[in-house]
Amino acid sequence: MSDPTDEFSFLPEQAAEAGIDGPTPRGERLTLALPDGRTLSALRYATADAPDAAPVVTFLHGAGLNAHTWDTTILALGLPALAIDLPGHGDSSWRDDIAYIARVLAPDVAAGIEAWTDRPQLLVGQSLGGLTAAAVAASRPDLVRELVIIDITPGVDPNAGPTQIRDFFAGPVDWASRDELVDRALAFGLGGGTRRKAERGVYFNSRVRPDGRVEWKHHFAHLANAASASPAAAAQASAQQDAVGSVLGESGWEDLAAVSASTTLLRGDRGYVTDADAAEFVRRVPEASVVVVPSGHNVQEEIPTELGERLRTLAGAS
Repeated sequence: MSDPTDEFSFLPEQAAEAGIDGPTPRGERLTLALPDGRTLSALRYATADAPDAAPVVTFLHGAGLNAHTWDTTILALGLPALAIDLPGHGDSSWRDDIAYIARVLAPDVAAGIEAWTDRPQLLVGQSLGGLTAAAVAASRPDLVRELVIIDITPGVDPNAGPTQIRDFFAGPVDWASRDELVDRALAFGLGGGTRRKAERGVYFNSRVRPDGRVEWKHHFAHLANAASASPAAAAQASAQQDAVGSVLGESGWEDLAAVSASTTLLRGDRGYVTDADAAEFVRRVPEASVVVVPSGHNVQEEIPTELGERLRTLAGAS
């Protein structure tokens, strides 16, 4: 696969694959300097008929992904949108303290929404992005008009479905070519189902170093590799995860309880949220809506058109 002319050159191809007609939106890469010297990066999409309109929907991706995971969903949405690279992912800076948890990520996301939008957002987050979205909505209600959490609850077992993703990223930290990464993704049953989709995903999620080697952009792959290289380190990391899991889970429930915006949990029928998780969500957040869709965990990649249309309705568009 040859490198494209720019990171938005795939949009017409993605629209054609999804059967989405009409002009493609104009994409723009944004960068925000944070007070501690790190940077936050995002993608802003403007519709052809309103090129200067500010975003009305903001998207937060899951762990190990990046803002481009929402491309086809945004094409189907047909509204001005913002997709943020979470810290440690995409073109946003890594955190030296490796604290990739919702309440730590939320202030950076809030700063981005404040800088790049001009009104309360329909805030949509998947997986880690969903928990982060809840933390943003709880701490900055002025920024969030409505909240949509995709296939995650604070009670999801991190040792269930996500294990496959951790194993996938726990390989070498660098590769000879992007083709090797594509082969690995397909071998793990990842990548969107076709080699072309896997190539796009790998392109957006990797970079070529000055020495010509290819590495994943996100910090998680490097952390997973370090753990897999040392059984003792892996055991220690697992023990730490178990020790803090209940605390972090409870903080997530506290965030959801503090959200004043209308909230929807959208779960895949083959996703990570079990019936028991969903029942606990309903018990803890009784005023929220729960919707089940035919998808696995990455709803935005498996049924992006349906998701975009649902979000368009929630955003109040006809």
